[in-house]
Amino acid sequence: MKLVNQIGSVLLFTLSGLTACHAQSTPSAPAASKIEVNVGEHDRARILKLADAALNQTPLTITSDVAKYSPGTPNDFYSNGDYWWPDPAKPDGLPYKQRDGETNPGNFVAHRMAMRTTKDAVAALAAAYKVTGDDKYAVKAAELLKVFFVDAKTRMNPHLAYTQAIPGRHTGSKTGVIDGLHLVEIPVAIKALEKSKSFDPELAKSLRTWFGELNTWMLTHKNGIDEGMSNNNHSVAYFLQVAVFADFVGDKEALAKSRTKFKESFVNVQMAPDGSFPRETARTKPYAYSIFQLDNMVTLCKVLSTPEENLWNYEGPEGRSIKKAAAWLYPYLADKSSWPKKPDVMAWDGWPSRQPALLFAGLAYNESKYIELWKKLPTDPTDLEVRRNIAITQPVLWQ
Repeated sequence: MKLVNQIGSVLLFTLSGLTACHAQSTPSAPAASKIEVNVGEHDRARILKLADAALNQTPLTITSDVAKYSPGTPNDFYSNGDYWWPDPAKPDGLPYKQRDGETNPGNFVAHRMAMRTTKDAVAALAAAYKVTGDDKYAVKAAELLKVFFVDAKTRMNPHLAYTQAIPGRHTGSKTGVIDGLHLVEIPVAIKALEKSKSFDPELAKSLRTWFGELNTWMLTHKNGIDEGMSNNNHSVAYFLQVAVFADFVGDKEALAKSRTKFKESFVNVQMAPDGSFPRETARTKPYAYSIFQLDNMVTLCKVLSTPEENLWNYEGPEGRSIKKAAAWLYPYLADKSSWPKKPDVMAWDGWPSRQPALLFAGLAYNESKYIELWKKLPTDPTDLEVRRNIAITQPVLWQ
């Protein structure tokens, strides 16, 4: 198995070379055929469509929408816990009550939408720059990034202290740190954009400072520390953020900590011997949570793997591994009707989408069936609940 070097936006990967050796008069077993995938070309029309739309995107800022229950400033990101609803027995609805798996449509989501829309636009623009080399995409991305992350009046402050607040109960929680997951594609987009002569190096420096400050907050604030100790998908999503941000700013200590957590907790504890994730399959949305967990686990494996420590090959107790996790979920992505549990209580029809786990695991393990399914699944879901749970929109940026 060998990855062929990427040239520009071209991603090539080899399943195995053809051989022609013979043992005496007995022919050798036929070797697997070589498969080449040009991700940039495969996605080119989609990328340019999204990027051309993003050229008309008005820069967004969280300061445009003030949250009623936020204790912070206009520059402080705020959100509500998804599955918490007003108590119908109380005149003011407080404190909110939980309904697991059922998202309250009345929650404050304006800051989330500003973050996600900005991320989607920047990622599309960066992908378009990568496949075309046209500086206009880098110029527009810089405009969006400067407003959302850098300008003092409009920027988001680099913390997540007031996320997934529950009215009547608390003003922010550890679980809310997961709201920052959509930021993980911003650093990889910036890396692509930095190659443009039109992308200001001082802006790139300011953005690294911002993400460094956010990562420091995540690693030192109680909400961040507690989130990293969660025993389900929340800790995986937390460490995916930590790892991407640490890689962006060159924090080797945080990367080493993430690798240890990946092996000792995510593979060895959260994963069952068959490759499933019991804490996710026990939820009211087991299908969606299993997909979400695999996407983030595979991406984390990709970010953390090095020639010296290749986590794709890591095997824990009873054969637990990322390879086994991908193999466990694949049949249910290929044929949702074979899913052994009840349909999810929400957004069942929106899954699966074109999950990044299929591409990344297919590339790492030379599994052509993963790649072929990735190509066939629908892109850019319209269901907001599904979109909320897919952090990677431009896989070409991750190569």
